[in-house]
Amino acid sequence: RIENNLHWVLDATFHEDDCQIYRENAAENIAILRRIALNMLKTEGSKLSIRKKRMRAWMKTQFLEQVVQAGFSNLNNI
Repeated sequence: RIENNLHWVLDATFHEDDCQIYRENAAENIAILRRIALNMLKTEGSKLSIRKKRMRAWMKTQFLEQVVQAGFSNLNNI
């Protein structure tokens, strides 16, 4: 169930199923980057949906910095 939920979030947010990257390890590398981005978006404290956070980070550099800072702050807690 957890893996299915993760896959759904990645597909709905990043359109993972539509990705046509097949060269060498590129698909695996992109999948790892997507999961890192998803975790950073989840750790950002606002109540926006993941999709809205992603769009806001794309449009507003200040919010992107906030997301990255939240993601790296979370690493310090591990």
